Amino acid sequence: MDYLYKIALGMIPGVGPRLAKNLLQYLGSAEDIFRASAQDLKGVMGIGPTLAKTILARDFLRQAEEECNFIERHAIQPIWIAEDTYPHRLHSCDDAPPLLYYKGNADLNNRYIISIVGTRNATAYGMRLCEDLIQELTDLEPLIVSGLAYGVDVIAHRKALSCSVPTIGLLGHGLDRIYPAPHRDTATKMIEHGGLLTEFPSGTKPERSHFPMRNRLIAGLADVTIVIEAGIKGGALITAEMANSYNRDVCAFPGAIHQTYSEGCNYLIKTHRAHLIRHAADLRYLMNWENEHPRRDSKQLSILPPSLTKDEQKVFNYLQHMEQATVDEIASHMDWPQSKLAIILLELEMNNIILSLPGKVFRICSP
Repeated sequence: MDYLYKIALGMIPGVGPRLAKNLLQYLGSAEDIFRASAQDLKGVMGIGPTLAKTILARDFLRQAEEECNFIERHAIQPIWIAEDTYPHRLHSCDDAPPLLYYKGNADLNNRYIISIVGTRNATAYGMRLCEDLIQELTDLEPLIVSGLAYGVDVIAHRKALSCSVPTIGLLGHGLDRIYPAPHRDTATKMIEHGGLLTEFPSGTKPERSHFPMRNRLIAGLADVTIVIEAGIKGGALITAEMANSYNRDVCAFPGAIHQTYSEGCNYLIKTHRAHLIRHAADLRYLMNWENEHPRRDSKQLSILPPSLTKDEQKVFNYLQHMEQATVDEIASHMDWPQSKLAIILLELEMNNIILSLPGKVFRICSP
């Protein structure tokens, strides 16, 4: 696939993920955006005369050609939002980037994906919680996601590597550098057993404003975000808040009430922004990862409940085929907004047609 125009789209200052999607929906493709007239561009919601002039005047295609050469030399894989390899969990996030840059070999659509975040100043208690959690989940062969930062992040990556569990580092800069530099050896090992992922092209520096953007991908890429230790302010709580906004599960380990790096976790639990967990068994229960539901026979599956609307029957048929599915999987398959799906799921649940399980998982009620 030719990525020239797709890469160029991501280089336009002032055009973020939402506006890029508006351009794509209105004009059809990334190539069409750069072939459009000023009048065509100004017809897109969010594009004014100044931004239209910027798109037409700047040589973004030349910059994109240089980036194409860079990713080819360094075996970096660009992933466009319409491709099968794009992380499907991000599809339901309205601010998901149209293009990602990836260097690694892990499956970004792994069956179980867990984000782990926390303070840069992890205590011995936090380190033990993080390492024990990953150790106890190795049988699931999950993908462990974090941000390669000091503290909990790099502890999670290193423990995953030691357990032969794939791990992905989300970066707030381009793949031409590693930040922080002392984590270069860890990052190199992750490329061989996991990977590095970013929405930023090469040459992008690790600026402060990039890390909240990085954090939203940590939250959106996973089924659940786990906060190990965190202060009342900082990136871990931002990531947890973003995960909640995406309708994802958030879990936190409680800590001593007078400890600075337990304040954030205790706050998340107190305000019902996170489930309290003590160990991997709690996480398995909350995410419905401890039991597999037996396959119902074809005769049972052929029975349709009465009085379903057209949309309700679509959900019912999908759950028949899948046996069980998460909210994000259903929304992605139906291509519906979360608000519409939530109403349909609630109606089906109240009529005892589907059952809600821990981890925002749904299945058809047994006859």
